[in-house]
Amino acid sequence: MFLRSSRAFFHLAETRGADTLPRPMKIVFAAIPLYVFMTAIFPNAVRAAETIDPNLATVRKLLREAPLIDGHNDVPWEYRKFSNDFSAVDLRSDTTKLKSPWATDIPRLRAGGVGGQFWSVYVPAKLPGADAVQAVLEQIDVVHWMCARYPDTFELALTAKDIERIHRQGRIASLIGMEGGHSINNSLATLRMTYQLGARYLTLTHTKNTDWADAAGDEPKCHGLTPFGVEVVHEMNRLGMLVDLSHVTDETMRAAIKASKAPVIFSHSSARALCNHPRNVPDDVLGMVKINGGVVMVCFVPGFLTENDRVDFVAGEAEKDRIQRLYPNDMDQVDAAMKEWRRARRRSRAATLSDVADHVDHMRKVAGIDHIGIGSDFDGFNGPPSGLEDVSTYPALLAELLRRGYTKNEVKKVAGLNLLRVMRGAERVAAQMQRAAAGK
Repeated sequence: MFLRSSRAFFHLAETRGADTLPRPMKIVFAAIPLYVFMTAIFPNAVRAAETIDPNLATVRKLLREAPLIDGHNDVPWEYRKFSNDFSAVDLRSDTTKLKSPWATDIPRLRAGGVGGQFWSVYVPAKLPGADAVQAVLEQIDVVHWMCARYPDTFELALTAKDIERIHRQGRIASLIGMEGGHSINNSLATLRMTYQLGARYLTLTHTKNTDWADAAGDEPKCHGLTPFGVEVVHEMNRLGMLVDLSHVTDETMRAAIKASKAPVIFSHSSARALCNHPRNVPDDVLGMVKINGGVVMVCFVPGFLTENDRVDFVAGEAEKDRIQRLYPNDMDQVDAAMKEWRRARRRSRAATLSDVADHVDHMRKVAGIDHIGIGSDFDGFNGPPSGLEDVSTYPALLAELLRRGYTKNEVKKVAGLNLLRVMRGAERVAAQMQRAAAGK
């Protein structure tokens, strides 16, 4: 009985945070990392949970040794839905209680053992050039604000060394990832300035083509990269900004990998062989990533995980487009209609944590263990896989990898060491290019 009740209490407190505890304890939870607090105050509950699944205990130890780094989380855009009114949502509180619940808050980030997070500074592809530049600057400002508002939890990270230092200090390294090359408005100067403000990757496209690169799902025009597109990639290399190939066509993937002098990333993509969505990475490109030294960060979006979910995802995108045309200025109406559409289409078999692990398995087979990471896309999609509902659940995925025979070091690589290696590679190439330009 104690074992069952301890497990239930630990899971509730770990995933829901301070609001599950008496009021005096809430203040303590706001200041002390959740797992440390639980270990100190409720050691029996912790031991009970980890006795039931000893792999979880192993994972938590591994995540103290190496940071778990997620390649993509859309919380900045969630704040934009509140007109960037930062007082509207306190990340120290339980964000599942919001009218439209979030997958992310500080207690659950702590419970998930997150050591580094790329916060996506997403800009809709439909925004025109100058408006897109303004929007991305406002999105970058959100990340800077988050770090200033919660300095006990977040610190802006600019280098691999920063991530390691911040992780050792028990905080979460916060990185900025720009989602969509349209947000530089065909300007290398804008690209350089966003780098100065902290952006450390640029996804070359979002859902629509740029003037210099093709997007998956759009009608191809460049058939790879234009000469200016190659120039963008080379300038990113010179800066030390990661080239992110999630969202681009296969032709653009191949062209960018060939053009890049540094390792590339896919910040939130899965394996095409297991789910035939154009956002996923085909096997030949996985092979190119291995040669390039890059990393593919497995995405949790169900529509990128299984064929059944892909069919539903495509249908959902079409339905959303239809509803948005009906209510172009009423996002509440669009959200309500989509929620009802999803409820009506609910199926008994949907994506699970095991499906995500299957994608990791496939990438390990084709590209090798050194080229896999995690890019959840939390707060950027609806209907998460069963077992990976929010940012508290990363340890469950890593525990599944241990059960499948992955070594402890291999799990640490998937969690974050591979991404750190790629960042160091990009930093090294940038230093070499800058020295060469200076004639040194």
